[in-house]
Amino acid sequence: MSMTRRAALGSAIAIAAGAGTAAAAGSGTRPTGTPLLWREFTRTPFTHPQIPYIGRAGCRGGAVPLPRRPAVADVRDFGAVADGTTDSAPAINRAIAAAGRAGGGTVTIPPGTFRIDDVIRLDRSNVILKGAGSSRTTLYATKNLTELIGTYGSRYGGDKSGWSWAGGLIWLAPKARWASLVAAIRAKAWPFEGWTGNRRDEWRPLTRVAPARRGSWTITVTDPSPLRPGALVLLRLADDADHTLLEHMCGGGPGPEAYFWDDKTKLTSYVPYEWPVRIARVRGRKVTLERPLPLDVRPEWNPQLTTHVPELTGSGVEGLTLEAAETPQQPHLLDKGHNGVVLQCAYDCWVDDVTVRHVDNGFGLVSASACTLRRTRVTGRGTHHPYFCREGSHDNLIEDFTIEERTGPAPSNTQLHGINVEGLSSYNVWSRGDMRMGTFDSHRGLPFANVRTDITLNNNGRHGGDASAGPLFGARFTHWNIRVTNARAGLVRIDGLAPYSATVGIDEVREFDQIDVPDFTGDLHTRLELYGSPHAVRPRNLHAAQRAL
Repeated sequence: MSMTRRAALGSAIAIAAGAGTAAAAGSGTRPTGTPLLWREFTRTPFTHPQIPYIGRAGCRGGAVPLPRRPAVADVRDFGAVADGTTDSAPAINRAIAAAGRAGGGTVTIPPGTFRIDDVIRLDRSNVILKGAGSSRTTLYATKNLTELIGTYGSRYGGDKSGWSWAGGLIWLAPKARWASLVAAIRAKAWPFEGWTGNRRDEWRPLTRVAPARRGSWTITVTDPSPLRPGALVLLRLADDADHTLLEHMCGGGPGPEAYFWDDKTKLTSYVPYEWPVRIARVRGRKVTLERPLPLDVRPEWNPQLTTHVPELTGSGVEGLTLEAAETPQQPHLLDKGHNGVVLQCAYDCWVDDVTVRHVDNGFGLVSASACTLRRTRVTGRGTHHPYFCREGSHDNLIEDFTIEERTGPAPSNTQLHGINVEGLSSYNVWSRGDMRMGTFDSHRGLPFANVRTDITLNNNGRHGGDASAGPLFGARFTHWNIRVTNARAGLVRIDGLAPYSATVGIDEVREFDQIDVPDFTGDLHTRLELYGSPHAVRPRNLHAAQRAL
């Protein structure tokens, strides 16, 4: 091989950081603005203690051109009318169903305003719902999810509305899974929302997995016969009585070992950890995965590959605005469900060039993995969760996103979070963002190994999270090149909060308003570099640089 490893890394840095910086790196000197952390990462990209490997996040491993499919249906042929008064939801849903029966394809929505009085259900794989552009095609939603489906309570009790964190007026989810969720909500049997059904019992084991280390792309299984290249499986890791899996998610060591886990009942309800992944290759008992392992695999966690509810895959929403009827924002956790676009039990799906306006909650990932949200925008009267990522969502990419300032003052007792992550969600990326309001909402429930990079933020929101959901952060959170316009530290500078974390290239900030203390005692093993110098950091975008590697 003619190119040395050092030269290959120098080439990658050149792509990510610019030729001048790369030339200095190639000469063996550290150029101004290139953190020591980056140089370390290039040597151990899959196992670095503070920075997660997120170079494969997103649909089809983060592919830049999203899939394209031939047009097979026009919603006007099924009765949709762009007059702003005719209910076009039945016609749009009929067009989606027809495309699904045809084996997939693109359903087109021409320019204009189409009224919808029901949920748009993108519930068939390989179907794209495509408008003429977010500035040209509008779906005007007249009703909320409480009206359309019913009251949705919390499985953890209280009077909270589940529509505060679940469900969308455009809802991407497999047909059978959507039907089972709606049936459970109407029966007031508040469901689990993930890959193994409303009671987390719709799975069967495929094979045991031998011990392996985080970052490995290949695993050894007991029985390879049920496995096929291209198949989607769940890696399922249970916890033990000493909660060593949860400790491992936090980096291990004295701090997590001293933490009291037993009363964190909401957190422990999220376990087992379920990670969907496609099989790339099977050779004997050796199985290669399309992404490296997110965690160690240890015998005490009963590691196995399992089945799951059938996924939605290869589907997307593009080129439209979803506008809800403008109503006042509801008190915190009492949202009616004027929600935007949600992907649930979806894999290799996407949203591109979509705006949501006047919504309670904007774009959601609920047990969704390997999905891309690109060129999305939240605007209008103010939003509880502009973006939410929860219930074990992994390996997603949210890039080129905007949260606009609200168009009116916030009513009392309402809440603004921002870009939310919770519920053991891991290896998600928020990249190239313009956040004119909100915050980096780590919402307890032990999310870990998530990245926020190349974002401008007016940090005026607050995080949430029930105490029974446990820690705000697990290990390997990274904030890289964050421009904070109002100097507020909360949940942006995390070197005093998150274990085994990295805060690189952020503006100087100070504590005010919501002030947090670390969940773990002792040394957090965190890193802080280029503090006060976001414009100097190279590479500027951690996700783009990892892809270049």
